[in-house]
Parts: sequence; structure tokens; C-alpha cells
Amino acid sequence: MVSEERLVGYRVAGRVGVVTLDSPANRNALSRLLLDQLRAALRQATEDPLVRVVALGHTGTSFCAGADLGEQEEARARTGRSPGAGALAPILEAILDCPKPVVAEIAGAVRGGGMGLVAACDLAVAAESATFAFSEVRVGVAPAVIAPAVLARMTPAWASELFLTGRTFSAAEALGAGLLSRVVPEAELSREVANLVSELLAGAPQAQAEVKRLLARVPRLGRQEALEQMVALSERLFSAEEAREGISAFKERRPPSWSR
Repeated sequence: MVSEERLVGYRVAGRVGVVTLDSPANRNALSRLLLDQLRAALRQATEDPLVRVVALGHTGTSFCAGADLGEQEEARARTGRSPGAGALAPILEAILDCPKPVVAEIAGAVRGGGMGLVAACDLAVAAESATFAFSEVRVGVAPAVIAPAVLARMTPAWASELFLTGRTFSAAEALGAGLLSRVVPEAELSREVANLVSELLAGAPQAQAEVKRLLARVPRLGRQEALEQMVALSERLFSAEEAREGISAFKERRPPSWSR
């Protein structure tokens, strides 16, 4: 039996689940096989109790070229519809709903659906040479599936220009638009991501999971409801074992248990 081609790598390095898009021959395009493997890798990282942070990276000169247009066209010719776009939505949900911080490392081109992957990650660090584009309008479609993740980060002015023109833009512009956390020279990229991961590992895991939830929830609430819910959350967290350990460690001037 012929083994399935591996398009996504996964390994655990210390307390980090490292997920790698590894289909450089087609610029890590979002084929059904790649998406299936990416979903499985994200599930492994999410369910592994030893993993505290998920790092999403890539091989080759492109982080992700977006949809596999050849596969889309073949499916449309065969069935009359293109199901590939729907397969991306569960991936975005898996990243957004992951209780652990997810960090993207980008050293290359990001296009189309790949922009959704970047936007869904909690933090994204890119090389200065990386380029970006919402290229959908230039092939006659819209950035529909990725819009919920992207529009939660970008300002309306940037979204209007970049969605409507489909133009290529720089890492500096992506940072200004709210899509990236940091931009560094390519030679410093891996070190910068490693430093960021170390900073994340210093945080308490349950507290970080709650931070991810409140970041998604609070902007959708009215002021009074947000205050009431966050007071209740704060009271619950201060009463939890994790906070007791963190406060004790602070008083005793020692590392808390989760950072050792």
C-alpha cells in the first residue's frame, strides 16, 4: 500500500507543538490533503497536556499560497462545485478555539486563504521580506471564509483597500494593519519567535486560555455586560489553584510550577 504524502509536519519540542506546512512544491497551497493533515496536527497539539504553545511555520519560500486552484478547478469540472473553501473554516476555528497560544512564523509570501491562517493565530511574527495579499478578487472571488478571522484584527480602512484591490503589501503594512505582532530581519526571525515562545511559557496555562476567550468575547458585549462578566471571571480566577500558586511563587520569589 502506498503511504499518504506528508504535507504537514508535527513534532513536540519541549513544551511547544511545532506544526509545519511542508508542501513547498506548490507553495503550501491549501489542498484538501494539506488541510486534513493540518487539522489533525492542530488537534494533536491541542489535546497533548504537555504542549503549552503551538508554533505554526512553513518550509519553502511561501508561508501559504492560498487555495489550491488546480484542485478547485478539477473538483468544479467533476462535480459542478468547489468544496475546498469550506474545508478551511474548521481549521480557522481550531486555531481560534485552541486554549493554548498559537504563534505563526512567516518568512515568505502569504496569499488568499493563508491570510486567514495568519489572522487566526494569536501572535504572528514575520520577516521584513515577507509579502502579503488578499488575492481573491484578482481571480474573481472574495475573501469570504477568512473574513471573520481577518476582520477581527484589521481596521476597516485597511480591510477595504486590501480586500478590494488584492494588491501585494509589505510586512510593515501588515503590521500597521493589525495582522502581525512583530516584524524583524529574516536572520533574526527564528530567534524572535523563540523569545516570544519563552515569554508565553512564563504565563499560566488556564489564565492564557481565559485571556483568549475574553479577547474574543468582550468586544462583542455592551459595556455594562462586559464589566459584570469580567468581574465574575476575575473573582473566579483569583479563587482558583493557579492563582494561589502564582501569588505564592511571587511572594516567595520563585518560579511558579507551570514555568519550571
